[in-house]
Amino acid sequence: MVKPNKTGTRKKRPSVDDLVVINKTDTGVDPQHHMVATPTEFVRTFGGKRVIEKVLIANNGIAAVKCMRTIRKWAYELFGNEKAIKFVVMVSPEDLKANAEYIRMADLSVPVPGGTNNFNYANTELILDIAKRIPVQAVWAGWGHASENPKLPGLLHQHDITFIGPPENAMWALGDKIASSILAQSADVPTLPWNGMDVKLENAMDRIASGECITVPDDVYSKACIHSMKEGLAAAIKIGFPVMIKASEGGGGKGIRKVKSEEEFELAYHQVQSEIPGSPIFIMKLAHNARHIEVQIIADEYGNAISLFGRDCSVQRRHQKIIEEAPSVITDPVIFEEMEKAAVRLAKMVGYVSAGTVEYLYMEGKGFYFLELNPRLQVEHPCTEMITNIKLPAVQLQVAMGIPLHRIRDIRMMYKESPFGMNPIDFDNPKSPPKPHGHCLACRITAENPDEGFKPNSGTVQELTFRSNQNVWGYFSVQASGGLHEYADSQFGHCFSWGEDREEARTNMVMALKELSIKSDFRTTIEFLITILEMDEFCHNDQFDRAV
Repeated sequence: MVKPNKTGTRKKRPSVDDLVVINKTDTGVDPQHHMVATPTEFVRTFGGKRVIEKVLIANNGIAAVKCMRTIRKWAYELFGNEKAIKFVVMVSPEDLKANAEYIRMADLSVPVPGGTNNFNYANTELILDIAKRIPVQAVWAGWGHASENPKLPGLLHQHDITFIGPPENAMWALGDKIASSILAQSADVPTLPWNGMDVKLENAMDRIASGECITVPDDVYSKACIHSMKEGLAAAIKIGFPVMIKASEGGGGKGIRKVKSEEEFELAYHQVQSEIPGSPIFIMKLAHNARHIEVQIIADEYGNAISLFGRDCSVQRRHQKIIEEAPSVITDPVIFEEMEKAAVRLAKMVGYVSAGTVEYLYMEGKGFYFLELNPRLQVEHPCTEMITNIKLPAVQLQVAMGIPLHRIRDIRMMYKESPFGMNPIDFDNPKSPPKPHGHCLACRITAENPDEGFKPNSGTVQELTFRSNQNVWGYFSVQASGGLHEYADSQFGHCFSWGEDREEARTNMVMALKELSIKSDFRTTIEFLITILEMDEFCHNDQFDRAV
């Protein structure tokens, strides 16, 4: 991975072409180069079940931008035509006025009502209506909006439209924080003390071993819920303060409160209730000095599930990540392997399909504890892409087409198999266990004022200049003469750096952020990110207060 140039040698982040293929002995298609002309031919050749040529992106902003860029790159490599997959996007009046980048990139745009996302990108009935009218064969929801709403895959399934993500039952079982905690502790995955810690499913391990897809019955689920403020307070006293009050359907920093004493409990409880109306609530012990470590998984519809290593997402503001890195070098390798196996076990026990992320709290010397599973792609997934050479939205699309994991080129390359071979891969005991390539660091660029508690802002952008190179890159949902409207996500950019090790990745990121120029009506977090990255504690990967 070192290439000479006029000034000597220079490291570069790896690509699929850099990997050494070990097994070329199977009798599949040409192991070096293989292109097919159309998605129909691709599905037929690689053992798929359904052809997908047109996709509705039920999202906006950087999610839509990232999806189109990644899948078009994959399509060009495979079909020689980046437009082999057509993209339809939803466009609100606010996004149109802001001259959002994703609109320009799409093949077709459909006007939708403005206002909050329940009128547009999170409206499952509207998404279904557009998918039927265009029509499209599949819907990609990305992250946020309707991406974790089990109603969406359920509605689409009823109308023979493919959801690029998990089936509704698996999405609910692992996407719901209470249900997933019940499943985790039933599968002998450690959990923090919480009000439902005694609630388990009968004979869960035997049922997992038999390959049964497990669900959480309503009566069992109800036992793990807090049904009133008084019941919650009693549970908090039993667990011991400080505790976290959580809405099971919360996320993105909403529906969560830290409570240090009995006196603070009532107000915090009602705040959680009001932020996520109607959501079940549970109480969990607050973990001190813990790292937020997550495991990326990908699964197909044939019962195969694998881990794509981990990410350390411990630096957060307002309970939301702001700096991410992969792999997680702070975790003990033996313990991290247990975390990976537990994540795969959870995916298999509910029949999970597509990409997902199992989140843990890791405490050095004490082990790990299950936190939750996000049944969707994470914002920070490019970190994993760059240490595995796997294009995750493209893999999601192929899994949705019914392609088995062992027939997907990027995954075969990671396991050092011939790219377009047909031989099965024993993912539990592979001949060549995969290893991460280098280190990747990610920083979220947000329209927030760090001096005002990271208060989100909106406004126009007059100039945006980002100098990418072979080890630093990024993508943005706005451009010069564009902007962010009041309903837009405050994150409008994501910058990534790669290095042979963590320090090289950190140095590359600092220099990239110092050269990033944004002239806009709003404050950004760029200077704050540079400050964090240059702290001694961050440089040495020491424990410090990462909840900024």
